[in-house]
Amino acid sequence: MVDYFSFEKAFLGDLVTPSHPDYENSITRWAANAKRHAKLVAFVKNAKDTSLAIKFAVGSKLPIAIKGGGHNVSGASSSEGGLVIDLSRYINYVEIDAEKKLAKVGGGGIWEAVDKASIKYGLASVGGSANDTGVGGLTVGGGYGWLTGRHGLVIDNLIQATVVVADGRILTANQKENADLIWAIRGGGSNFGVCTEFVLQLHDQRRTVFAGMIIFPTSVHEAVLEAIQAWWKGGDGPSDDESIMLVLSRTPDGKPAIIIALFYNGSESEGRRVFKAFFDMEPVADMCRELLYEELNCQLIRTNPRKDPLPPNTSVYMKGVTWAGVRSDSFAAVLDQGLKRSEDGIFNIAVGMEFIPSRTIRRVPPDGTAFRSRGPQKNIVLEVKWQNNTEDKAALGRQIAHELADIITSVEEVPLEHENHGYGNLESDESWTTDKIKHLFGANLPRLQEIKAKYDPDMVFQKWFPIQPTKGNVA
Repeated sequence: MVDYFSFEKAFLGDLVTPSHPDYENSITRWAANAKRHAKLVAFVKNAKDTSLAIKFAVGSKLPIAIKGGGHNVSGASSSEGGLVIDLSRYINYVEIDAEKKLAKVGGGGIWEAVDKASIKYGLASVGGSANDTGVGGLTVGGGYGWLTGRHGLVIDNLIQATVVVADGRILTANQKENADLIWAIRGGGSNFGVCTEFVLQLHDQRRTVFAGMIIFPTSVHEAVLEAIQAWWKGGDGPSDDESIMLVLSRTPDGKPAIIIALFYNGSESEGRRVFKAFFDMEPVADMCRELLYEELNCQLIRTNPRKDPLPPNTSVYMKGVTWAGVRSDSFAAVLDQGLKRSEDGIFNIAVGMEFIPSRTIRRVPPDGTAFRSRGPQKNIVLEVKWQNNTEDKAALGRQIAHELADIITSVEEVPLEHENHGYGNLESDESWTTDKIKHLFGANLPRLQEIKAKYDPDMVFQKWFPIQPTKGNVA
């Protein structure tokens, strides 16, 4: 066991306890309901610091949480009475190798830094749709983004990672070294260690793209759905350079709205031609334009009520589901129920539906990575927000999200075995049942359990869709 004095002496970063003036700031998260009162927050400076923190926590029998961007609303980056390994303060660098088209990114980095650093060289990575989120969480959970249609998931572009495992070893994981570990962290979450560095494949990227939002009243929801169906199914379907996110919500003044976020990796003239059917419907607002690439992933944050920066004391519950097709019955029912549940203004409800071409994703077989949801289904995120959290509000917020999910899944076709009804990165529940874990990983679960037994047989890491190791260590 490592005593605190020895740990503190060897540790290069910052250690924050409840008596420290920075404690409240250290445990604050993007969503108020994700905050937990840690016994110790360790702002690590490097992989060696991370190893020291893990050894101290294990020896002191303190549960561990890992914080990168801190956006996970389940509280996965927080720990009640435990130790938080916080990568965000010091391990947040981005280094670009333009010749090799690679980015080295610290485990505490955010996508904004990656976008800005890489585009200087005419390059880009696959990131999320909001650039204030952490690189680490999105990556180990799978990683969808606007460039997914062209380049696949974030994990499909993960070349290497530095992982500090449960016994404190600092390992390099790639196809030649610890290949089982790189396979596992590509979708297996934080089950296998703390990722202090990622090496991401970059791709040539034009300097500007066409993107933004158009807004329609809910009275034309049938016409909007028909336009999306025609765009999605017409001819050979959308190209790999175009995507849509459809959001059912209310505008900041409380008016029901259908918000369509458009993306085309090209010029404005080309983008307006590609999405002509939507513009011909005369939206009540048109915020689309040709913008600098590094502005793309902050569009939803700035202008979409679903992604506005959260006011203080805002709590959030998210749930992810999928649908195989664009169905008018579930679409209308979800819109109706969401508007009813948000009438009194207590809950801000948004249903976001992603339409991203999946051809590139499906080139990787379901067992090619731990992340196995590689079918043609489309992600839906159900998000419920409220102010000044109470147990009753939290319970009702969760109930509302599950009501909406049930509407969708009750009419949807049962997905194939290698698909699922939910993207793990969108899940808010802090506890995961065995059935839910099986559903998330499917046929990949036994292999993940073997790898868990090899690198973390004692379940040191168990905050985010925890995988139970197989009995006994695996050589």
